[in-house]
Amino acid sequence: MFGTFFEEAEFPVPASKAWALLGTLEIGKVVSGKLLEAVDVVEGDGGVGTILKLTLKPGYGFSSYNEKFTKVDNENMVKEAEVVEGGYLDIGFTLYRIRFEIKKNPNDDTGSSCLVKLTTEYEVKEEAAANASLVTNEPLLGIMSMAKEHLLKSG
Repeated sequence: MFGTFFEEAEFPVPASKAWALLGTLEIGKVVSGKLLEAVDVVEGDGGVGTILKLTLKPGYGFSSYNEKFTKVDNENMVKEAEVVEGGYLDIGFTLYRIRFEIKKNPNDDTGSSCLVKLTTEYEVKEEAAANASLVTNEPLLGIMSMAKEHLLKSG
């Protein structure tokens, strides 16, 4: 069983500024201790192959998982990460991927705002299909809200 969620929002900052946060390890620093208990770099520098350990706050059904950056495209401002250990993989998922995409706002000729799209894609084994209900867009909304707030505060 395959599923997908996405959220898109306008951010009142240039695309390059949004990418400097969402396309790098910086977003982990922003959500650590707030949305997530902790975000630790297991290996890498933020490029393809970087592995992060995400420790969740209570209530998720599992305490942590590792994700690996599988795509970091600075030119097109696209970053993808997949769970590679623990978390969703322990409860019957064969794929759990998050994608960040940042685009110039086509309705803004000044370049002072951008569109941010966050997508979650997942695949779950048939015998664990009931666990698909654990995937919601709430984490995406939380990341977007915290990223926008951080960007606005940092001017």
